[in-house]
Amino acid sequence: MSMRNLVKTIQDVMRKDVGVDGDAQRLSQLVWMFFLKIIDDQDEALEFTRDDYTSPIPEHLQWRNWAADPEGITGDELQDFVNLQLFPTLKELPATTSRARVVRSVFEDAYNYMKSGQLMRQVINKISEVDFNSLSERQHFGDIYEQLLNDLQNAGNAGEYYTPRAVTAFMVQQMDPKPGQILMDTACGTGGFLTCAMRHMRKHYVKRPEDEATMQSSLRAVEQKPLPHMLCTTNMLLHNVEEPSWVRHDNTLARPLISWTKDERVDMILTNPPFGGKEEDGIENNFPQFKTRETADLFLALIIRLLKKNGRAAVVLPDGSLFGEGIKTRLKEHLLTECNLHTIVRLPNSVFKPYASIGTNQKRAVQ
Repeated sequence: MSMRNLVKTIQDVMRKDVGVDGDAQRLSQLVWMFFLKIIDDQDEALEFTRDDYTSPIPEHLQWRNWAADPEGITGDELQDFVNLQLFPTLKELPATTSRARVVRSVFEDAYNYMKSGQLMRQVINKISEVDFNSLSERQHFGDIYEQLLNDLQNAGNAGEYYTPRAVTAFMVQQMDPKPGQILMDTACGTGGFLTCAMRHMRKHYVKRPEDEATMQSSLRAVEQKPLPHMLCTTNMLLHNVEEPSWVRHDNTLARPLISWTKDERVDMILTNPPFGGKEEDGIENNFPQFKTRETADLFLALIIRLLKKNGRAAVVLPDGSLFGEGIKTRLKEHLLTECNLHTIVRLPNSVFKPYASIGTNQKRAVQ
């Protein structure tokens, strides 16, 4: 069975389950299960190549020990195991290693939506058919995963987490990131800018294992919402990042602007921050010079703060951030004073429909 047909079969099984309501929940359910299978396959490979490696997941919760047997637990027994053992343990997993932190961060806000243990067993058996230690299978699944992320555009409000890949590819091409340059996405969504940047660097600059290690150690990302954080972390695993603990589950706007120190500044920012939304009460107090609750405006102020001298940023922003009045005028003055604004590319209104009908711009600036 092809990878595409396998994923379609899994989705068809999930549609029979009364607990899974809509595409977004179906994707969330699918991803935490695939995440556990990917982690387990990686663990088996690491146990073989490293004498001192131990999986961060307790032995009885490892995929190979409860899920891999097609005749294994099912029905109510499987439901009880997942709801009463697997999830509670992984949500509280001691963060003793960076890999353990990755597992815990994914499950902290994950849920098991499926109500039928029999249907869950069918899904698990299909997932077990994929060998993520096989380069070809992982690449094929990576392509399917990208299509699943693209399908978010039809999954209600979840579509806001996905930036069209033509946009990310264009921005990465213009920025030309290199290994060793600290690259950050301040609102990373499903990780499109990160995967595109890694693909670019692997094609043009990564020639040795040391280059790959340097590249991965220079990546930074933050995502506030649970679903895209889980999607992004799994995306990183599929792109050969063993320990994506640098994908933090947090809100970069929750810190006072002045608290970001020189040591935390970065060489490059590639991002499409949320726009059209409002932050919770009190967030604006972190930005005393730009008191607003509009998310895109706050991110623009933060991005300027985070860039090193001669650092560069490519950012998707709504028209209002550059051409509005009030606080927006002050932000634009700050941008033009603090940065060398290089290029503005006007994007068609249809790029982010139906999630945003307002006009958008790509902005490239040098600090």
